[in-house]
Amino acid sequence: MGQIVLTNVSKEYAVGSESLAAVRGASADIAKGEFVSIVGHSGSGKTTLLSLIGGMVNPTQGNILFNGENIYTWTSDQLSEYRCEKIGFMFQSASLLPILTAKENLLLPVAFRSVQPSNGMDARAEELLRAVGLGDKINAYPAQLSGGQQRRVAIARAFMNGPELILADEPTGDLDEETEAEMMDFFLRMNEQQGTTFMMVTHNTDLAARAKTRLRMHQGVLAKA
Repeated sequence: MGQIVLTNVSKEYAVGSESLAAVRGASADIAKGEFVSIVGHSGSGKTTLLSLIGGMVNPTQGNILFNGENIYTWTSDQLSEYRCEKIGFMFQSASLLPILTAKENLLLPVAFRSVQPSNGMDARAEELLRAVGLGDKINAYPAQLSGGQQRRVAIARAFMNGPELILADEPTGDLDEETEAEMMDFFLRMNEQQGTTFMMVTHNTDLAARAKTRLRMHQGVLAKA
């Protein structure tokens, strides 16, 4: 059994008197350490799929297992711990807190851990910022950073708690071509060196082609690309 197993997962939303199916009967078996890309047109259900795996929305039907456990049988506290400590999220927007420096934005997820690390988090934050090319911006505030630099801070933040799984929704969408390639190299390096599982939604077919496993969504249906 894989690290992430989806069995006939669907998600419907009520729109007026009608029901809209965002995800339709999705099934997948993702091994630990796998790198998965997911492509598809806007509105095809990719973001909803990541939200379901991340425990942010409940499925209308089906099961989602993480390390053999159905995440939707967990309490809200267990789901919160799962999202904080097992998953690193990369959203479509950087979502940095403007009153915190780049380093402080990375340290923020640590504050929500159920067990606080004794030390080393400052050094880890600085190491991650250097890894994404922001070693000279450690103490800069978001307003002092370009949009691409803010994006790289958000990418680094996703790794702060040493997650087992990265859920990335268009993580390089606002980067220039050269930086985008550099960040993809960083993702692949983290995947190989630390065994971090990746599920990455992208419109960039070149980036998607670099993933070991390539999936496609069309009108809510998940299939091999």
